[in-house]
Amino acid sequence: MKNLKALGLFVLAALASLAAAVYAANWVAQRGSIDADKVIVAASDIPLGSKILPTMLSTVDWPRGSIPNGAFHDIQQLQDRVVKVGVLRGEAVLEGKLAPVGTRGGLAAVIAPGKRAMTVRVNDVVGVAGFALPGNHVDVVVNAQTEQGGKSDDARQISKTVLENVLVLAVAQEADRDETKPKVVSAVTLELSPEEAEKLDLARSVGNLSLVLRNQIDKDPVSTTGITKHQLFGTAEPTPPSAPVKVAVAKPAAPRARPAPLPSAATCVEVIQGGTSTLNCF
Repeated sequence: MKNLKALGLFVLAALASLAAAVYAANWVAQRGSIDADKVIVAASDIPLGSKILPTMLSTVDWPRGSIPNGAFHDIQQLQDRVVKVGVLRGEAVLEGKLAPVGTRGGLAAVIAPGKRAMTVRVNDVVGVAGFALPGNHVDVVVNAQTEQGGKSDDARQISKTVLENVLVLAVAQEADRDETKPKVVSAVTLELSPEEAEKLDLARSVGNLSLVLRNQIDKDPVSTTGITKHQLFGTAEPTPPSAPVKVAVAKPAAPRARPAPLPSAATCVEVIQGGTSTLNCF
C-alpha cells in the first residue's frame, strides 16, 4: 500500500514537471517570435554639442510596433552627426535630437535658427546663486540711471526688466543640461534674437545686470514699467523744473515815410502880351 502511494506521488511529480517544461517551451517560443528590429541607442551618455563616434553607439532589438519616429537602424547613418540635446545611455538616438547634417560640434550646433549666443559676466548674486543652469530660462533686469530732459543733473535710478524668457545655453564653458547641482560661475551664455542681443549689449553698458530665474513651464510674458527709488520707498517724485516761458516782444513798427512837404502858396501873375496870355508864379 505504501509502495502504491509513493508510486502515485512520483507519477504526479513527473506530470507536473512535464507540464512546466511544456509551458516554458511555449513561453520561449512566443518571446522568440516577437516582431523586432534593430535600433541604434547610445552606449554611453552623449553630451549636447558632441560629435557622434561609432564607439558611442550600440544596437538593440526593439519591438517593431513601438519604434519611435526618427530612429536609426544603421550606425553609419550617424557618422559625424552632432547632438543638439544630451542623449543618455540606452536612449534611442533620434533625428530630432541631432543638428542638421554638416553641422560641426560645439555650442554653435545647439543654437536655434535665427538666434544668437551672447555671454554676460555674472557673479554669485547676478547668476541666481549658480541655479541658472543650461536649459533654464531667465529674465534680465537692468539697474541704471535715466536722464530726464536730456540733462544728466536730472538723472534718476530705475530697475527695469528688459528681456524675458531667455534660454541659458551654457554656464562658464559647460553646456551640459543633465546636472541640477548649482554652479557659481563668472559668465553665462544666453540664446537671443538679434534685437534682444542689441538690448542686452546696451543694457550692460548703461547699468548693472541681474538674472531672474523663471519656472520651466511659465512662458507668459509680463509687461512692467520698471520701478524707481522714489516708488520703492513711497516718496514723492521730484518736480521737474518748468520750462522757461518765452515772451514774444513786439518789434517797433517801421517809421513811416514822411510825405514830401507841399509847396507853399505861390503868387501868380497873368501877363497878356500880343494876344498871348502867360501865367508866372513867384
